[in-house]
Amino acid sequence: MLVTTSTFLEGYKVTKHLGVVRGIIVRSRSLLGNIAGGFQTLFGGNITIYTELCERTREDAFKLMVSYAEQQSANAIINMRYDANEVMQGVTEVLAYGTAFLVSVCYLRKKTLRHL
Repeated sequence: MLVTTSTFLEGYKVTKHLGVVRGIIVRSRSLLGNIAGGFQTLFGGNITIYTELCERTREDAFKLMVSYAEQQSANAIINMRYDANEVMQGVTEVLAYGTAFLVSVCYLRKKTLRHL
């Protein structure tokens, strides 16, 4: 699966537009996580427990988006973005979204690759 934040894929042509795909994850921090995070804030700097939670949540949302695109027979997601909102205190929604396409390699791209 090709995924890009760009609005196009250089060297590929769109065969079929499959529409918007998304992956949504809603997570809350555990009581223990809040205590550990609060303790880390006393010392300043990177609050690793929250960084890890955010990274895992974005990764899970990304995987759901890709899975949804694959179910539609897409092989590319173009203009991929993330969005995050606090649903309520301590509960965050992370959305990964983009436009799914079926793409194929352009002839010129194939020719260029053969001559390398």
